[in-house]
Amino acid sequence: MNDQPSSPSWRVVFWFWLRHLFNPLTRERRAEVLVHLRQASTPNFDYFFLVILSSIIATCGLLTDSPSVIIGAMLVAPLMSPIIGIGAGSVAGDTGLIRRGGSALIRGAVLAVAISALVTYFNRFLPIITLVELPNEVIARTRPSPIDLTIALAGGLAAAYALAQPTLSAALPGVAIATALMPPLCTLGIGVALAKWDVAAGAFLLFLTNAVTIAFASMLIFFAMGFTPSGRQLGRLPRPLILSALFTLSLLVPLSLFSARLFREATESRRISDVVNQEIASFDAELSRLQVEQQGDGLRLVITLRVEKPLIYQDVNLLQKNIAVRLQRPVSVVVNQVVALRLDPLIPPTFTPTHTPVTLTPTFTYTPSATPTHTQTPTATSTATPIPPTFTPTPYLAILRNGLQRLEILQQPGGPVIGTIHPKDIVSVYDEQWVYGGLVWLKIRDWEGRIGWVPQIELLSVTLTPTPTPKFSPIPPSQTATP
Repeated sequence: MNDQPSSPSWRVVFWFWLRHLFNPLTRERRAEVLVHLRQASTPNFDYFFLVILSSIIATCGLLTDSPSVIIGAMLVAPLMSPIIGIGAGSVAGDTGLIRRGGSALIRGAVLAVAISALVTYFNRFLPIITLVELPNEVIARTRPSPIDLTIALAGGLAAAYALAQPTLSAALPGVAIATALMPPLCTLGIGVALAKWDVAAGAFLLFLTNAVTIAFASMLIFFAMGFTPSGRQLGRLPRPLILSALFTLSLLVPLSLFSARLFREATESRRISDVVNQEIASFDAELSRLQVEQQGDGLRLVITLRVEKPLIYQDVNLLQKNIAVRLQRPVSVVVNQVVALRLDPLIPPTFTPTHTPVTLTPTFTYTPSATPTHTQTPTATSTATPIPPTFTPTPYLAILRNGLQRLEILQQPGGPVIGTIHPKDIVSVYDEQWVYGGLVWLKIRDWEGRIGWVPQIELLSVTLTPTPTPKFSPIPPSQTATP
């Protein structure tokens, strides 16, 4: 009974199936891959030159919020090779490759952060790129999550496998795009230049997650393809692979905590937005922008509204009280109003002019004096009775205000167009006025005799100054000399 062979351990079974799943490479091919990684992981001039160019491209793409430019920077960046070199050297026991890859990765990362910080810093004094607020591409790289770890793991597996197989090298550019390394470093530099340490911390965590996970994934692939030193016990996992796995799993803790905090913030932001939208609906207003700022235990809400009728102080005070009651926390509200007139092409405006009475300025009227009693005269003469003058409105002349190229004449305020006034045209303005659409409209007559309506604000009155007429004196007759 004791002579029966013992069953193989789970490690041996796992190793057996892993070798059948991934065909081990020949010794010559493994040597070629290691030589290629040593050359690609060497921190020479070519490496640093590509780091500088890719960091400049990535920083400009992040500041301009351009995804296509950022993708171009990912393709140029050479940071993937040192990370894969670290993984291959850890499995193969090549300490020289580990030191070379680690040196290239650290020096390249520091250089990329410095270049990005300098570009962002000088942009503050030479605003080539106007930066009112952080672009979405920058914010997206400050919120790492377990999803980013999953992407980096799959990308690292694909990169190492494509590098080991010479027929799959065309997949490496796609892997470089999927596992972004340069954009998080440039986001870190932007955060340092702008003194936004939360941005810098989030970007650093994303870069660390990608780098560690890619190194661990490459170690798995190279271990499965036989990049282990000769003489290693069958089925025994390399110690660097175990340590890398533990480090990768430990990253799930901060990533999960970070994701949970972002989820709470997103839920609270959505709740605040819903409450504000429901409260402003009673004022017949439309929310244009909502800015939420934390102030201790309370909130400061900067609300931008589009309204047809401006809100008054009492309306804003009531809005603030209602929002505070529903959120159950202190709230201070600042309302910015944009007055807008709503027009629907399917519903034409109704002409409802408001008559504006014209107040006439009374003129002085002479009071007739008493008529004296006439004495007896041979012939009675009639006495003239003064007639009080009556007000007769006289049209005045006007032209277009300065800078206006043309003005349309309407048949009535809000009605169809019947003509056009140009800058050199002089029109006659009558005393009839109407208020429509918040504007005072005047009745005018153009030089072609068309009578219509135009806004008063677009006209300037003209006062004609008569020119003096020359006086002619008679020419004395010429005198003829008398002999």
